[in-house]
Amino acid sequence: MSTDVDVLVSGAGVAGLAAAHALGGLGLRVLVLDKQREIRPVPKGELLQPGATDVLADWGVADELAADGALRLSGLTVRDPHGAALLALDYRTLDTGRPWLLVHDYHVILAALARTLPASVELRRGVLVRELVRDEHGRTTGVRTDGGDLTAGLVVAADGLSSRLRRNAGIEVERADYPHRLAAFELTGQPLGDDVSTYVTSRGLAMRYSLPGERARLYVQVEPDELRGVDASAAGGWIDGLVRDVPALAPLREDVARAWSARQVLPVGRSLTTSLAADGLALIGESAHSVHPAAGQGMNSSILDAASLAARVRELDGDLAPELLAPLLRAWSTGRRPELIAVGTTSHNATRMISDLSPFGRVLGRRALRKTGRNRRLRHTIMHNMAGLGQHSLSPLDRLHQLGVLPDPRGGQLPSWARSR
Repeated sequence: MSTDVDVLVSGAGVAGLAAAHALGGLGLRVLVLDKQREIRPVPKGELLQPGATDVLADWGVADELAADGALRLSGLTVRDPHGAALLALDYRTLDTGRPWLLVHDYHVILAALARTLPASVELRRGVLVRELVRDEHGRTTGVRTDGGDLTAGLVVAADGLSSRLRRNAGIEVERADYPHRLAAFELTGQPLGDDVSTYVTSRGLAMRYSLPGERARLYVQVEPDELRGVDASAAGGWIDGLVRDVPALAPLREDVARAWSARQVLPVGRSLTTSLAADGLALIGESAHSVHPAAGQGMNSSILDAASLAARVRELDGDLAPELLAPLLRAWSTGRRPELIAVGTTSHNATRMISDLSPFGRVLGRRALRKTGRNRRLRHTIMHNMAGLGQHSLSPLDRLHQLGVLPDPRGGQLPSWARSR
């Protein structure tokens, strides 16, 4: 059966453009549709882990970002309210060709992805995808837009958390919202060092890192309605309270005040669909999964989704016949979903150690941070996992070591899998 294109991607965020890169790189005809007419700046998706950067380098995107002034940060540091390090993940010790976090604005990353798309990819903006089109057997054969139906051998849903296509396909999603929000500020006037610093405070987490152009991003954990009705005239009192809770942020007080009117308050949650695929349909990015942004995993998982999907589709050598594609998509979903469960678990555990404000959660989280920070083996394993270089899950025994319940005789060593490289 002839189709308008080989692959139709709904959504031109990082996940959708990554899918277009990966599948277009196989020589497939790819059409990307997005309802937005232009890219909108948003305070999200600014930290690229080494695993995702490796993929972007293969596509020529990493070079584009470097030319656009992307920063290389040395790692992640969890600090006490006064700035003393509790746990330091030094990416420079990783066994990888790009041992750093690459940082730029989300809209700049999107623009770099769009500029470097393969010649077989077309991007159309201002087109709303309404629903899936299916044949008499229920298999997805395309999408319906306001301008008519479009057919494709494979449809990729990259249309975000509230994915129309996921709901249209009847794929269920398991979601849990965190009880807090994140207030996001873009600061100007001073760089903030070469790492990502997360502060453990009485109010939960505060996180800051440098952006290109002597700017910085600051996230602060807040209650759902904490900033409602707090206008510029009342902002000073709130900022003073933040500095009391996190004295290390005192030098940023005036920067936060200047950024007040442009602040954004973001809901945060975690989710995962029960399946990543149906006949003729694949889900990637936030249409399939989401995590708390504190561990810097969301955008990176989306890029790795695209790369893993393309690696499987490559096996078909361009033949997207339904009888070949359907079992391949099921196998991809079966293999990729446990990886996403591991990513979600790593992200949730890391976030909970810092953001849990219950008395028991605070004691347990602070203890785990201190013990992990002193354990080279556990520290390196967690850093490797977060960097997107593969998953080495912590065992139940490791969890006991992490809490200091049992001493770890190997705590001063690299993990065995790292020593054997």
